[in-house]
This record gives sequence, structure tokens and C-alpha cells, in this order.
Amino acid sequence: LYELCWQAVRGTLKLDHVSNVLGDMMELRDDMPSILADVFCILEAILKERLDPETLESLGLIKQALQFNQKIVKIKTKLFYKQQKFNLLREENEGYAKLITELGQDLSSNITSHLVLESIKSLIGCFNLDPNRVLDIILEVYQSRCDQDEFFLALIKSYMCEPLTLCHILGFKFKFYQEPNEETPKSLYHIAAALLNHKLIELEDLYVHLMPQDAVIVEEHKRDITEAKQIARKLVMVVLPSEKNDDKEKEKEKEEDKNEKPPDNQKLGLLEALIRIGDWHHAQSIMNQMPSFYATSHKAIALALCQLVHLTVEPLYRRSGVPKGARGCAVTPLKNQQAPKPAENFDDLRRDTFSMLCYLGPHLSHDAILFAKIVRLGKGFMKEVQNGEGKKKTSKHFTETLLSCFLSIADQVLLPSLSLMECNACMSEELWGLFKLFPYQHRYRLFGQWKNETYSSHPLLVKVKAQTVERAKYIMKRLTKENVKQSGRQIGKLSHSNPTILFDYMLSQIQWYDNLIVPVVDSLKYLTSLNYDVLAYCIIEALANPEKEKMKHDDTTISSWLQSLASLCGAVFRKYPIELAGLLQYVTNQLKAGKSFDLLILKEVVQKMAGIEITDEMTSEQLEAMTGGEQLKAEGGYFGQIRNTKKSSQRLKDVLLDNELALPLCLLMAQQRNGVVFLEGGEKHLKLVGHLYDQCHDTLVQFGGFLASNLSTEDYIKRVPSIDILCNQFHTPHDAAFFLSRPMYAHQITSKYDELKKADKGNRQQKVQKYVAACEQVMAPVHEAVVSLHPPRVWDDLRPQFYATFWSLTMYDLAVPHSAYDREVNKLKVQIKAIEDNQEIPMNKKKKEKERCTALQEKLQEEEKKQLEHVQRVLHRLKLEKDNWLLTKSTKNETITKFLQLCLFPRCIFSSIDAVYCARFVELVHQQKTPNFCTLLCYDRVFSAIIYTVASCTENESHRYGRFLCCMLETVTRWHSDRAIYEKECVNYPGFLTIFRATGFDGGNKADQLDYENFRHVVHKWHYMLTKASVHCLETGDYTHIRNILIVLTKILPCYPKVLNLGQALECRVHKICLEEKDKRPDLYALAMGYSGRLKSQKVHMVPENEFHHKEQPARSATPASQQNGPGSTGKPATGTSKTDEGTLEDGDRGKDKSQGTTKPVNKANSAAAKVTTSNGNGALNSTKVGKERDDKDKSGKEKKEKKEKTPGSTPEMKAENRREKQREERAGKDERVLREGKEKTPKTDREKAKVEEKSSKDDKAKAGNGEPMELSRERDAIKETKSKEKGDRVAVVGSLKSPALRSESAERGEYHKRRKLDSHSSPSHSSTVKVSMA
Repeated sequence: LYELCWQAVRGTLKLDHVSNVLGDMMELRDDMPSILADVFCILEAILKERLDPETLESLGLIKQALQFNQKIVKIKTKLFYKQQKFNLLREENEGYAKLITELGQDLSSNITSHLVLESIKSLIGCFNLDPNRVLDIILEVYQSRCDQDEFFLALIKSYMCEPLTLCHILGFKFKFYQEPNEETPKSLYHIAAALLNHKLIELEDLYVHLMPQDAVIVEEHKRDITEAKQIARKLVMVVLPSEKNDDKEKEKEKEEDKNEKPPDNQKLGLLEALIRIGDWHHAQSIMNQMPSFYATSHKAIALALCQLVHLTVEPLYRRSGVPKGARGCAVTPLKNQQAPKPAENFDDLRRDTFSMLCYLGPHLSHDAILFAKIVRLGKGFMKEVQNGEGKKKTSKHFTETLLSCFLSIADQVLLPSLSLMECNACMSEELWGLFKLFPYQHRYRLFGQWKNETYSSHPLLVKVKAQTVERAKYIMKRLTKENVKQSGRQIGKLSHSNPTILFDYMLSQIQWYDNLIVPVVDSLKYLTSLNYDVLAYCIIEALANPEKEKMKHDDTTISSWLQSLASLCGAVFRKYPIELAGLLQYVTNQLKAGKSFDLLILKEVVQKMAGIEITDEMTSEQLEAMTGGEQLKAEGGYFGQIRNTKKSSQRLKDVLLDNELALPLCLLMAQQRNGVVFLEGGEKHLKLVGHLYDQCHDTLVQFGGFLASNLSTEDYIKRVPSIDILCNQFHTPHDAAFFLSRPMYAHQITSKYDELKKADKGNRQQKVQKYVAACEQVMAPVHEAVVSLHPPRVWDDLRPQFYATFWSLTMYDLAVPHSAYDREVNKLKVQIKAIEDNQEIPMNKKKKEKERCTALQEKLQEEEKKQLEHVQRVLHRLKLEKDNWLLTKSTKNETITKFLQLCLFPRCIFSSIDAVYCARFVELVHQQKTPNFCTLLCYDRVFSAIIYTVASCTENESHRYGRFLCCMLETVTRWHSDRAIYEKECVNYPGFLTIFRATGFDGGNKADQLDYENFRHVVHKWHYMLTKASVHCLETGDYTHIRNILIVLTKILPCYPKVLNLGQALECRVHKICLEEKDKRPDLYALAMGYSGRLKSQKVHMVPENEFHHKEQPARSATPASQQNGPGSTGKPATGTSKTDEGTLEDGDRGKDKSQGTTKPVNKANSAAAKVTTSNGNGALNSTKVGKERDDKDKSGKEKKEKKEKTPGSTPEMKAENRREKQREERAGKDERVLREGKEKTPKTDREKAKVEEKSSKDDKAKAGNGEPMELSRERDAIKETKSKEKGDRVAVVGSLKSPALRSESAERGEYHKRRKLDSHSSPSHSSTVKVSMA
């Protein structure tokens, strides 16, 4: 019906139709007219509401549009703008009095908010009270009765009309307290917080009424940071007295300005109230409007938030965090149902607790108990994760998320809070309980954030940092060895809260003043475990500082700051239980990056923690002790007696094994040795490159020694791969690979030997056989593996068994240092006697010391016995193996070459003990009568070609090479000193045979052996070659040559020079070096001066040449013949005894060059004499018996003629060879002229030498009456020979042994290649005896 009428009004339907329909409808129902009236009334109201007055007037709904508009205005004014007057408090005080009485009545009975509300309504109606004023009075009463939250909140909720009205009334109340010196009551904050919590008002509506504005808060925060930085700057700066007075006046002015107290920060007050009632949602919204940690920097808010966190973590803490035996205080939960829910498991902490802690930040320091609770919860979580991995499978994502949360809390809350705690060592230890469960990578990341970023995030932390630095300066200025204890306590107190700042300053001081290292290390004993870990991080950070150069400005030495830090590392890590993993990983990473500077750190750490010292300045006693067992090494092998290293070395071993760093460090160091030269040392000074190479090598030796002595057999074998894998896959140099594998072989042989002994116990002989069997089983795979290390042609000269044996043995296996054991045992006996005689030592301490010395003595004696048995077994094994070491099909020259190249030279410069080993091994091979090994040739090659070896050594390698030469010379000197010793140790030995039988050895005969006197000639020749090489190196002017040869000469001083004229030549040349280098290169000057002084002290032990070896007058021949026993040449019989007197350098060189120029390839079978030639043509050493020389004397002319007939001199090859010989003679003559320019360049001039010989002949004449006619005749012959030289009579003397003169190295090299070429030609005939060249 309504719709029908509405359509008619709108004009959609025609009125006639509508009226007809309505007429019909009225007939249907009696009440239709009434219904229609209602419908049309509705339409009229809608029309009046919707249509404008003019339209309504036209429709007739209103009379006049103007009157209608005026009526509307009057109604609106009455509704919206006319204020109805209510009675106020002063006008109708009875009503308000009754209202206050009603609200202030005792609420403990059955009075409810509903009953009170009805009373309030009655009062309003009765007394016509203002409803808003009534609401205001309700809030006032609530403010005074804050404990009745439940009642008043229900009342307000029932009374409320609009939330905005309530908010305006509260805002008016807050505004009243915004005047200066006014303090907003806490009760007002409380009711506002309660109303917000129950959503009776909105925070956004109330926030605008609170002061101060957010912009003011931001400005205040910036001002606080600026002031803190200024204070910090003043603490760091040096302030003059006048400036101090000005600063004090400014501070007074600021204090006066602050006397007028600013109004309260109402936002912070409301925030505190919200936190106390548990409304975290609204509190978080307010804190988000402020700068970070601004709100919690106010202690009340921080404590309130701490209390809220206490409530949320309480159930979980009781379950997972309370340590055994601890009693905790019960925490009363909040009545607020909307407060954060307590955490029942670790995942619940992510809901609210972590965010609360993040807002707290460094201000958790206000509540140490909560600090401990959070730390213990972290420990509980970490232990639950570690222990529950196998029991229950928690999702990896869940674990990682929670771990990340705890790390964030540690970074943003725990560590900054520790900085603000005053010297709380307990909290530091508590925190370490959590941190030690993290990997060191996580810990160091936290420490880095703490040190470099945290202190700039808050004004308080800025001030604390400055105060810590100031206090650290104060302590470090006064730190000495005498007040270590007092200063250490102060350092300990300061480090409990701010270790990163303290250690950073201390390390900076140590880098400048290395004398602080000892007192600083001693003063660190009061640190906590956390502080020690922080110290390790600070040291690594200081080492990795990219702004510091690790080289000095001269680019030749490592910077002193790095050396100081390395020394500190060794001392600190040994003395205190600090984790080493980070430092070792840092060194490993540096090696991976191709940087070897930081190996200095590893060297110091191993030296201090394990007591393993690496130095090439070891005395002979120390070196001898190093050939014994571990106990002897510890007692007598090192300069410093580093005791009590058991725990520290165990710690180092555990870290290496746990982090799998043992083998990687070894391999990286072995690879880095060459990297230092070819990759890292591109633009560096040669001196620095050599130093870095030595450092890398020494550290490798030291570290490998530590692993060998500390790792168990299983650990070592499990980690070190086989020798072929080391060399071929890891590209480890062969010497380093065998160095790493050697202990493994020893372990395996010992284990196998013990296994065989247990299986079948037998007598001593059977035990030796079992040891040999054990060696065969262990070393057989090694023999197969080493084949791949070198080309196949190498094994034509050496057997893999010999190669592996040489590289796998050590000095411990070859000899027992009985004197070293006796020396240490005697020291202990003296110590025991001294302890007994000392009356000041208490009895209990005296007893302990005596027991210690006695136990040590027994250990040494037991160790000596054990080593003796071991050496006997090894020597027996070598005796059985020796026949299969060297192949008979190759020449002695090739065999010795490969032995020197692949075995002797690489190992003799590896370490000092290896240098001794190499010399001892050569002597042992000789003593074992090893087939096909020429001892003479080996020694000759070693002594005759040292220039290139010396020139290619680093400084430390020169020390080792010198020690090797010294040991070799000791053996030679011993043989040279006494005929009986020589005949006992050399005669009838294959190594001194000069003719080798193809069918085997028959022991040789007298004619095949080098006799004693000719051996003395050979030794003189070796001394002469050493002199020649030394003079050459000293004259080059090159730093490396001069330094290295001076080091080598210093090392071999006990055995060389022994001949007076050679010693004088060296003395002159070294004196010249001293004069030249005094102001140029101080280190060379120091070396030269040191050697010169020691050389002068040795002159009393030098002897004239004719005493060193007997010189005989050469037999004159009408047809002088020169010969050289090169490969394939005919050895001419000698026409006289050896001409060993060098005479002048000129005559010596001419004679040598002349002899070298007549080498002819002839049938070897015609040779009747033995010979020895040097490897590079330095000279010919031909040995035959003197009697045989005389028998063959008459044949010399004839044989020379035959030789000329046999020699195809007309061939192009021989013509070219003659040309080369002529060139060599010219070069030799040129060298002679250069050498004759000064006395210091020649061993002795002719005339001076003649004078010396004349003088010695006079002395011999005086002795002739005492029964020395033979010596007299020899001296006369020598004098005649010298005089004939002075007159210009040049006689080419053919000697069985001739000491060569100085000549050019190019000639030597050419002759060596010539001999190699000649040696490759097959001999025309082979009889039962084949003469083999030893050159």
C-alpha cells in the first residue's frame, strides 16, 4: 500500500488508476481509511525532511517557506547552541555532598556498582546535577581510592555516555599539572592506565592532552647524547688548568638553570602506570613514539618493566632455569586478565618477553636478579637443544629462530647491561655460563658488536666508555713488576663491566711498549672467564687491524707491534685457560689468503704452550740432547726450561683436534713456504722474503714436532694421509711430507713390533728379527708410494727402499747421546745435593723437590736404555737392507748425484737436527760397507761445490747448512787426525775403494785403497776448495752471499780453517768486509766482526800446510805429462808423490788448466790407478800408491805418445773441445790476475809462502838432530820446489792427488758437462775389472 502511494506521489502511476485501486481496497477492509491516513502522514514527514522549503510550499505541505526557515534556525539554536543551566557545586552543594558520600562509603559489604549507579541517577534527577560534573567527581573519588579498581571501573562503564567526554575530562585533569614545579599524582596515571586497559578511552584521544610533545622528547634525547659525547671528549682530552676553571663555571651556570624544575613528563608517568598494571599493548605503543631506550632510561619505568618480565618468565624459569639448590622468591601474579600471559615453554618467550627485554636494553642493569634469570633461561634452552637432539625432534627452523632470539637478547640487552653494572663479577661468570655454549664465531660476533657499536647507542654508555678509558690510563701509567698484585686487582674490577674498552687500550699500549707484556700478563689473573674470552677476541681484532702495516717502513723486517702481540699471545694463552680456536682459525685463514706474517703468532703459542723451541743457535750440547727421547729434549734441548707445559699442551692439542685444524695448518704452512717466495714476496725486499720463508719453515718444524710428540698414535695416523697423497694431491714439498709422515711410520712400526712381540715371546735375537719384520710390513707400502714422487729414471740410480729409509729415519734411530743423558743425570744429582744442603727450604718442600729430581733421573735412565735397544734394532735392520740400497748398474757419479740432489741437500737444510742426521747417515752408510756407495766421492761433492748452495739459502738455512758441513768436517778431521783411526774406519771399506769390480766386491786390495797420506792430501784439497768458495762469496758484494757464507764459516769454525795460510786468506778478506760494511750494512758488519774475532782466537790451533799434509818434492820428468781421470779417460801412472803445496794461485791454476786440457777418451781397461774427481770439475783427485807411481814413472813418456796416437784430435768435436779448453785457460788467467791484486784475495803469495817454508825448514833442521831426518828431507824438497817456482821454472807435476787451485766457475760447469758427455760413451772393452769414475 505504501509502495503504491509512493509511486503515485512520484508520478509513476496515474492518479485515476491509483484512486480506483484504493477505492476497491476500501471495500475489502473496514480499517483501510485509517491505514491510508497513516501512510500519507509518513509521506508528509519524509517530504518535509527531504524536500527544500520552496517545493514544500508549492506542494501545500507548508504555508510559507520563509517562516519555515526561521522556525528551523530557532530549533537548531535551541538544540545545539543553547546551554541548559544546571546547578553547580557551589549552588547546590547538598546534592554533590550526597554524591560524594555515596561514592566514599565502605565498599566491603554487598554494595555493587549497579546500586550506587541508581543512587547517582536519583541524585542527578533530584538535585538537577550536571552529569559531566558528576563524572568528574566519580574520577576524583576513584583517584583517591585506587585500590577499588573493580568497583569504579564497573561504575564508570555503566555511567558512561561517550568515551570522548571521559577523555576530555581526564585531559583537563592532566592539563592542570602541566605548570612548572607541578607534579602529576601517580593516582591520576593509574586511573588513566586502568581506563585505557579496559578500553573505556582510546590512547590516541588521551595522548594529545599529555605533555611534553614528542618533538621536545626527541630534542632532549639528542641533547643528552651531545652532552655525553662532550663529557667523554673532555675525559679523553688533555685539559689545561685555566680551561678546567672555565668548565667548572659553565657547569655551575647549568646547575642554576636546572634549579627551576620542568614539568613532569606525563607520557612517561602514564607509561609506568600502564606497565605496572600489565597493559603491555598500550605501553608498547607509547614507547614506539619515543627514541630508543629513552623511556627505560628512567629507572622507575625500567624497574616496572623488569617486574613485568619477572611475571612472564616465572613459570618457565621454575621449570628450566633454577639451578640445583637455589631457592627463589615467589612472584605475585597480576590480577589483570589482559596482562601478558606467563611463558610455559621457550616458544612462549617470543610472544612478549623478548620484545620487553629489547625495550629494556642496557637498563636491565637495574635488576641483577632478572639478568641472572634471563641468562639461566638461555642456558636451559641451549642444554635442552643439545641434550634433546636424539630424544625429540624439534624443527630446525624453530631451534634456529629461538637461538637467533637469544643471541639478539645477548647483543642488545645482556652485554650493554653488564657495561652499566658496577663491577659485578658474579654476573660476568653467569653470562659466561651461557656464552660458552655458543660457538666462538657467535661469541666473537657479539663481542664485536659490544665493542664497536653498543657504546654509541646511549648517552650513559658513551659516558661509561670514556670513564673506563680514563681509569685504564690511570692504571697502565702505574703498572710495574713491583705492583702487579695491586694493579691486577684494579684491572680485574674494571674488566668485569667493560672488558672490551679496557683490553683495547691495554693492547694499544703493549703494541708501543713491549716491556709491558710481562707485568700485564701477570696482572690478568683476576679476570673472569668471560673476560678471558673477550681478551682473545680483542687480540685477534688487533692482529687483523687493516690500518696497521705488518712491515716496518724499511720493508725488511716485521713490525714491532706484531711481534709484541705475538709474544703476548704466547704468554697469555699458556698462563690462562683461554680458548684458542679463534686465534688458530685466524692464522689458518691468513695462510689460506697467502699471508704468512701471522705465523709468528702460532710459533709463539706453540713455543710457550708446548715448550717446543725452534732456534738455529743451539749449542752442541743442546743439539745432542735433541737426538734423545722426549724427556731428554725437555731437560737439555731448549734454552729456557719451560716446565709445567702438560696442561697447556693438552689444551692446544684438544683445540686442534676438536676444530680439525692440525693437518690443514701443516699443509698450508708447507705450501706457503714456496708461496712466500713466488706469490707473497713479489715486491718485498729479499731480506724480508727470506725472513718470512724461515718463519714459515721454522713454524712448520715446530708445529709438526708438537703434533708428533703430543698426538696419540691413532689420532696422528687418522689425520695424516699417505706420502703419495700428501705430495701428489696436496702438493706438499717432499721434505715437508716426509717430516709429517715420519712420526707415523715410527708409530706404526712400534705398534706392529709390540703386536708381534705379544704374539710370540722369544729371545733377544728373535725380537730383532720381529722388529725387522715389522719394518718390512709397515714400509713396504711406503716403498711403493714413493715411486710416484719422482720420474722413473731416478730409480735407475737409487732404490725406493734406500730413499724411503733415508727420509723415514731420524737421529733418534741412529745413535744414543750417552753424554747428554749423563750430563742431565749429573745435573739432577747436583740439584738433589743442593736441596739437601739448603737449610732454608722447608722439609715438605725439600722432600717434594728431591722426589721430583729422583723421578726425573729414573725417567732419563729408562729412556736411555730404551733408546739404546731401539738403535741396536735399527742398525741391525740397516745392515740387512744395505745390500739392496744402491744399484750396481749405474755409475757412482749418477748415484751420488741423485743421493745429494734428492736426499742429502733437501734434508740437511730442513732443521738443525736433520743437518746432523745427514752427516751421521753418510758416515753410517760408509760404516755399513754399503755396496756401490763411494764415500770419498760423496764428501768430495759436498765440499767442492758450496758456492751455489750457500747463495740459494736463507739465513736460517745457512745455519743448518753450516752445521751439516761442520759435522761432515768433524768426521773427515777425525780420520785425518790419526793414521790408526783412518785405517780402522776407512781402510778396507768399499767407500774408499778406487777400483770397483763388476762381479761384486772382494774387499779390495792394497792397490785399490786410498792410503792415509793421500787421504790427507784430499782433505787439504777440500779445505782449499772451501777457502776458494768463501773468498768468492765474500768478494761478490751481494748481501745474501756475504751473510750466508759468514754464517756458514762461523758454524764450521771448529773444523775449518786448520791450515794457516788458508786461515790468513780468510782473515784478510773478512777484515776487508768489516771495513767496507761498517757504515753501509750494519748486520753484515756485525757478522763479519764476530767471525773475525773468533777466527783470530782459532789461529793458535792452525798449523802450517806441511804439517797438515806431507808435501814431497815432485820427481822431474823429461816428458812431463798432465792427466785428469775424468769419466772414460785413462788414468796415467803417477811419476811422483802428490804435489799438494798450492804455491801461488797462478801456478796452481796453470797446472790445473794444463792438466784439464789433455783429457782423452781411451780404453778404461788400460787404467792401472784409482782416481777421484770432483762433481763439477773443480779438480782431479787421483790416488795411487807411491811405489806404483815410481814403477810407472819410466813409462810416462811412452804412454803420452800412445795417448796422442789414440786420441782423435782431428775430429771436429775435439777441435771444438780444444777451443773451449783454450777459452777456459784464458778465463782462468784473468781470474788469477784479479786474485793477485791484493793479499786478502789469495791464500798466500809465492814469496811469502817461500819464506814461511824456509822458516819451517830451519826449524826442521834444528829438529833433525832429534831424530827427524825424513821431515828434513821433505822440507828441503819443498824449498827446492818453491825456489824453482820463483825462478820461473814451471814444471807440470803429475800427482796421484793434487789440491786444485782457484779457477772460474764457468770452467767448472763446462768441464762437468763435458765429463757427463764423455761418461755416456760406452767403453771399448769390458774385462772382469771395470774402472768407474767417481766424478
